[in-house]
Amino acid sequence: MDERQVISNVCMLAGKIMLESGAETYRVEDTMTRIAAAFGLTEAESYATPTGINFSTDSHDASHFRRISKRSTDLHKIAQVNSISRQISEGGIDPREALLHLKGLSSTSNVYPYWLQIAAAALVSGSFAIMFGGQLLDFLPAFFAGGVGFAAMIGFEKLVETRFFAEFFASFIIGLLAIGCLHFSFGVNLDKIIIGAVMPLVPGLHITNAVRDLMAGHLVAGVSKGVEAMLTAFAIGAGVAVVFAFL
Repeated sequence: MDERQVISNVCMLAGKIMLESGAETYRVEDTMTRIAAAFGLTEAESYATPTGINFSTDSHDASHFRRISKRSTDLHKIAQVNSISRQISEGGIDPREALLHLKGLSSTSNVYPYWLQIAAAALVSGSFAIMFGGQLLDFLPAFFAGGVGFAAMIGFEKLVETRFFAEFFASFIIGLLAIGCLHFSFGVNLDKIIIGAVMPLVPGLHITNAVRDLMAGHLVAGVSKGVEAMLTAFAIGAGVAVVFAFL
């Protein structure tokens, strides 16, 4: 590959990693443009949406496009890409070295193992149950329901690519477990247990990114992320509602 092609691959891979890790679209575009400018491509243009990236070095060359099909939340990878971008801007690494760093970062799996994510979700669930006005007896039921529900979401997401159904199934499990705990006198406030247990599923980052993209003038990305957050919230509420409807 020639130098211009390597630079394009660096920009595209950096944008892909950031979008897949939950970065705002305006931040993705800014990072790609800064990397290109640092390597001497001052006329480069980038356009990102939550599901794809367009990048061109100038009006005479062919543009590059990459579709983003899976998105998650990994702030560590976003920070790593920003670190590589700063090194590029300071002239610390050349395009081929930057491409190797980004390929290594792209191939890494989740920073935290699943068991640690589940344990953190369980602890957060119990803490939220107390914070929202629950009693100390509500901590353990929320801890248990939140941990099992989050584990169910991870497992179901591996079977079905649509995250909406994974979140619906997880909230359904949480509703069943919460009602089961109170049935055996394990806990006091059903509403506080359920609210605390579903908090790890709430799309807080999507809502924040939607607002930030709208404020930055990225209307398409802001609206689409807002709709995605609304669908996630609907899935969580619907899963719990189905439990109450049949029990």
